Amino acid sequence: MTLAFPNPTRAYDETRGLIRFIGHDGLNQVLFLLPVAVFDRAGTSSRKERDYLLAFDRLRERILAAARDAYQSRRRHTIELDLDAFGSSLQSA
Repeated sequence: MTLAFPNPTRAYDETRGLIRFIGHDGLNQVLFLLPVAVFDRAGTSSRKERDYLLAFDRLRERILAAARDAYQSRRRHTIELDLDAFGSSLQSA
């Protein structure tokens, strides 16, 4: 099966400083965790939930492509993405 993202829902977890989103590989659900630090430029961390979710939405296609690549190499039920999954491209967003 191929990893798909039929549900566009994403959620901000302020306590852990990340955005959660779900992918599906057939009947298997895969939880992705994206630290919001990947959106912060030069150590600026004064953004709010709305800002992070809007940034995620603007970059959704790139984030989902990185998630697919990470899943292909790891095949786990939970995958935490990091800046290495994107290079430095998300920091300029």
